[in-house]
This record gives sequence, structure tokens and C-alpha cells, in this order.
Amino acid sequence: MTMANNSNIIVSLDELISHIHDGCKLAIPHDFNGMYSGAAMSATRAVIRRSVRNLHIVGIPAGGLQADMLIGAGCVSTMEAGSYIFGEFGVPPCFARAAMAGKIKVLDSSCPAIHAALQAGEKGIPFIPLRGILGSDVVDHRKDWKVVNNPFGEQDPILLVPATNPDVTLIHAPFADRSGNVWIGRRRELAVAAHASAVTLVTVEKLVDDDLMENDLTATGVLSNVYVTAVSHQPRGAWPLSFADEYPEDTAHLRQYVEAAQTDEGFQTYLDRYVYRQTEAVA
Repeated sequence: MTMANNSNIIVSLDELISHIHDGCKLAIPHDFNGMYSGAAMSATRAVIRRSVRNLHIVGIPAGGLQADMLIGAGCVSTMEAGSYIFGEFGVPPCFARAAMAGKIKVLDSSCPAIHAALQAGEKGIPFIPLRGILGSDVVDHRKDWKVVNNPFGEQDPILLVPATNPDVTLIHAPFADRSGNVWIGRRRELAVAAHASAVTLVTVEKLVDDDLMENDLTATGVLSNVYVTAVSHQPRGAWPLSFADEYPEDTAHLRQYVEAAQTDEGFQTYLDRYVYRQTEAVA
């Protein structure tokens, strides 16, 4: 089955990121050595060019290059994630510098807590119980979390984590059809985040003419357009990160980024070259 182009949902990159406003809670996936993928890097560079400010970033479930660039560019006021890691390069440099200087608020969490809070948001419930991180320092530092006694047991403490409902979830996916149904495959945590969010924005490697919901082989791995606000066709939109089986990480460029981002001056030079002026094409 083929469909006509839905011009209301297939948009330009600038139209896509116009939904990301100052002060919004923005959920973004982490890309870590192929274990996770889906960071919308082309859109991230566009957000930086638009000078969005005071974002509350929620890493799904961690913070890496995407969050680091937004922090370094002054777009972020709060960072919430289960960890902060940039593959073999260690802790993201702009995040580390901003956190140590107190320029951003850091909300410690854990990967299970991030996923569980999004599940609560998806289900429309105000909180969700967890047990695995009871007794950790993370719980002590999260005043918005509550430890209560299990109402169905005696002397059985349980942790309650508030639901997370992002204003916007921003992801990159392999492909979408022209009605905005997006193939995410096994990345079901991206569907959970989309279900929990008011707005879901997706960049994709390609657009296809077939209706993804009409084929049993694709339908089970699709994020329905019911949960998608806008889609933009951005080939190599995760560069310089790896993206599934489409392309590997650009290790040389990532090394260049890490070296530049060790200082504010070096990071600004990087932005001038690869974000603002875009003097080199994404290869």
C-alpha cells in the first residue's frame, strides 16, 4: 500500500526544532558504543544555532555527546541521567566543567529509575515503585523521591520515583513512512518516552512510500504517528555518532571534539567550525 505525502508531519529541520522552546524538558537517547543509538545530532546542532536556553535534559538513560554539546553551548540549566559517559573518551568534558562550576543543576539518577519514571509517565500514574537503589547515595540526593513502607508488607521499605513527562522527546530513527509512522525496531524505550511526552520529534535516515503499519513485518517495530509530532528527513543525522547498522562512529572526529571541548575556548572554536559556519560537510 502506498500513501500520499503528509505535509503536516514531514517537515524541514528548522520546522522540526521550532517545537523545542526555552525551558522545556527535553528527553534524548544516549549513544554508547553501539549499545544505544538514536541521538539526533543534526537536530542538536540546529537547536544550538537557534540559541534555545534553560533546557531540562533527561538522558534515556544516560548523557553523552548530544547532552555535552547542548551544555557547552549554554542551552541547558538542568541535567538528569543515570550516568554521564562518552564511550572510550570518558566523562563528557563540557558536562564535567559545567557541573563542577555549578553552572548546571545535576539530578543524579540511575538507568532503571530513568526508564521506570518514563514508564510511569507513559501510564499516566504519578509515581512508580523501585527497590534496587534503596540505601544508595543517589536516594539521599533526590529530595523529590520518597521512601515509604510497602502498604502490602511490614517493615518493607520501597522507593517511589515521580513520573517523568517530557515536553519533548527528540530521536533519530532509520526510516519513517510519509504518514509519520517511525521504525524504531527493538528500541522500545524510545516508544515509552514518546508515549510519555507531549511532543515527539524524529529525524530519519530515509522516508519510504509503503505504509509501515500495514505490514506485519514492520508494524511491530513501529512508533505510530499517533505519538509523533513531526518527522524530518536527515540522512546521516546521528553523525559523528554511530547509528545502528547504517554507519560507524567517526572516531577521529569524536577525538577532535573531546580535545577541543577541554576548554571553553576550544569548544567555541569547534562550534564555529561544525555548528555555526558548517565549513565541513558531514562525511
